[in-house]
Amino acid sequence: MKRVTLIGGMLLLLFGLLASPCYAKSKSASLSVKIGQMLMIGFRGLSVADAPEIASDITERRIGGVVLFDYDVTSQSHGRNISSPEQLSRLTLELQKLSRIPLFIAIDQEGGKVKRLKPACGFPESVSAEHLGQLDNADSTRAAALLTAKTLKAMHIGMNLAPVADLNTNPDNPVIGKLQRSFSADPAVVTRNIKLITNTYRAEGIIPTLKHFPGHGSSTTDTHRDFTDITASWSEKELEPYRLLIASGYRDAIMTAHVFNEKLDPLYPATLSRATLDGLLRGKLGFKGVILSDDMQMKAIADHYGLETAIQLALDAGVDILVFGNNAAYDPTIASKATDIIKSLVAQKIITPERIDRSYRRIMRLKNRYHLNCR
Repeated sequence: MKRVTLIGGMLLLLFGLLASPCYAKSKSASLSVKIGQMLMIGFRGLSVADAPEIASDITERRIGGVVLFDYDVTSQSHGRNISSPEQLSRLTLELQKLSRIPLFIAIDQEGGKVKRLKPACGFPESVSAEHLGQLDNADSTRAAALLTAKTLKAMHIGMNLAPVADLNTNPDNPVIGKLQRSFSADPAVVTRNIKLITNTYRAEGIIPTLKHFPGHGSSTTDTHRDFTDITASWSEKELEPYRLLIASGYRDAIMTAHVFNEKLDPLYPATLSRATLDGLLRGKLGFKGVILSDDMQMKAIADHYGLETAIQLALDAGVDILVFGNNAAYDPTIASKATDIIKSLVAQKIITPERIDRSYRRIMRLKNRYHLNCR
């Protein structure tokens, strides 16, 4: 009797999966849809009416995600996408309503100095990773993570580009240590706190994103501004949080770093490095989730590679989602340009349809796991 019940349950599960809208569409999705799902785009505007370009990107190019900012770097102005909880809630609902495949709506809400949801706009205060690492107290870390998760959930934001898994090996690092973004120089402290945070996020339906692989904590320069070489400062110890978390079952999302590390690849920075992403992260560490690039418009990439070359190398390396924050630089046509480039690479047989399909399936698995079901 137990065996019959078990078999029956498995059949029901299989039939349910086959009947699910996202699964059915994944089998017949066009190349355009699959490419669109591999793009995460930033935009200007407090409402969809303010941002016709992103509306077209969602409805016509079928992009898979958007990323939100409170401050516009190129115009040096506040209020880019966020002015109040009421406004932001309306915006995210408007965006989701446009998309047949629900969007990853993403934000950098690390806490402390790096947060897009600020008290000045009516959001709760938050503490830094460094503060939590110094406390190294499970209750404190869970409470901070729960506050962040509930705040994001109330705003219909389903993906946090956090927590930071970088080790604080260089406290003078201008983009990690000095901004208090790392939990600790001790991999055990970093891993312990990240595990608490990611478990809390998952319980609230928020997708976590570990960053910046393979480690940005030892750098002396900022990849937003320039080429960043960590060959002399990086050590394998910086892989420990990833190694331990992946071994314990982490399979959500990981964001790359644009850092150059000759120890891992003598030619390319991590985002563009097959040895680093496909060889190390997927091969040696066994990561089966979604790989996001850091912002492809940051100067460490944009000032050294043309757009087509950067996209080709990132896809060849194993990136699943190309992030164009449209904040380090602003180009309202970037999604259209990226789409055309990827289609051209496929047409020229430089990138295979099978390669696109692998990323698409990983993206859809993550969306389905967090109940972002197609409509």
